Amino acid sequence: ELHKARKAKSPVLRALFVIFGIVSFGLGVLGIFLPLLPTTPFMLLSAFLFIRSSGRLYRWLINHRLFGKYIHDYIERRSIPRRVKWYTLGLLWASILTSVATLDVGNVIRLILLLIAVGVTAHVVKLRNS
Repeated sequence: ELHKARKAKSPVLRALFVIFGIVSFGLGVLGIFLPLLPTTPFMLLSAFLFIRSSGRLYRWLINHRLFGKYIHDYIERRSIPRRVKWYTLGLLWASILTSVATLDVGNVIRLILLLIAVGVTAHVVKLRNS
């Protein structure tokens, strides 16, 4: 489980994890206001990076009044609220289908995007409702 992860041994690596965790958190906050930027994956990435670098930052994130419960439930119980689940899937498919339809990329890239969306959808659907 994530909360039992060990900290990185290298102080340089721990510092990089803290920096990337803070950047990831910032991107997650921006995702609240920018519909195509996902909040949840960035918050989970921040938790992943903080648990390996700073117990203080990890505890702060897990106890955050806005994000803490969602992150904790995902990590500990593999669950998310039903409305978050469907909102996430709606945004995922809207952004993927828009990208596939409008980007000037080859069919291989379009297929990869669709396969990623199918994989993420399968993962999200399997999560319990909290």
